[in-house]
Amino acid sequence: MRSTLAELLGERDIAVPLSIDGLPEAVKPVVEDAKSQLITYQGPGYAQLYLDRLRRFAGRRGVDDALLIEIARLMAARMCYEDAIRIAQLTLAEAGVGKTGPAARGIDKKYRFRLDELVSALPEMVADPVLSVLEYIGWLHMPVKVRFNATSLLGIRRLKIESWLRRWRLLSVRYPKERAWVERWLHMIDRCLTKQPQAVAEIVQTATMVQGYGTGYRQGLADWHLIIDQLAKPTFDGALPLKDLAGAIVEARAAALPDPRQAALKRKIAAIRTAAMAEEQLGAASDLES
Repeated sequence: MRSTLAELLGERDIAVPLSIDGLPEAVKPVVEDAKSQLITYQGPGYAQLYLDRLRRFAGRRGVDDALLIEIARLMAARMCYEDAIRIAQLTLAEAGVGKTGPAARGIDKKYRFRLDELVSALPEMVADPVLSVLEYIGWLHMPVKVRFNATSLLGIRRLKIESWLRRWRLLSVRYPKERAWVERWLHMIDRCLTKQPQAVAEIVQTATMVQGYGTGYRQGLADWHLIIDQLAKPTFDGALPLKDLAGAIVEARAAALPDPRQAALKRKIAAIRTAAMAEEQLGAASDLES
């Protein structure tokens, strides 16, 4: 209970996020924009987490300004994942809602979420029993339309309440999964810089596969994990002799379709793996002959 209250009251937030020493001038505007965005999204402590993550790549060999900018930009986008709380924040901002009074512009939109996606934004102690019931009755993945309405005082009040729930986000069922995903993406960048640096730009860009909300978000996340598990990770581990990882990722991403079975993507990955193994065997045979 003490931990929950600390999160809700913001007692764990630091006053001002620290900066990164020696950050290139070209990168600073991107990082400052990201800090401001993340403070609005969650709070200063969340912005500090972003800086801590980015620091591991600042000044690193093989990471030029352009690459660091892309890592900074895409990490900020991924840390601001689009849950219902975020949509409420964006709706209020788009409508020009102040602390009091009506909206400057009338905004009324509907979004289609999955039911488990909405419940997962709640604290674990509340969400877990609800998710268990939904799974039992078969409603876990049921699509639900949610209205975000800033055309009336009642609608604005509801949006402000939803926006305030950001204090619960770090205690939610979803947050640890999002945190693990970002950490794994950064880990793959780190390994790529060591094992196959010519492919690092494509590894960084895979973050764009995971965005949005609802079914599209889940599909992109599943495709990302499949490409990483079947191509990138085994290449870094030395289990797959894939010389052109960048080209393989481009081919695999082109084959990723909005298909829950991932049939086309799995075929393409299997073909890439088979070709890589055949090339390795052919090279070994040539070495024996010579």
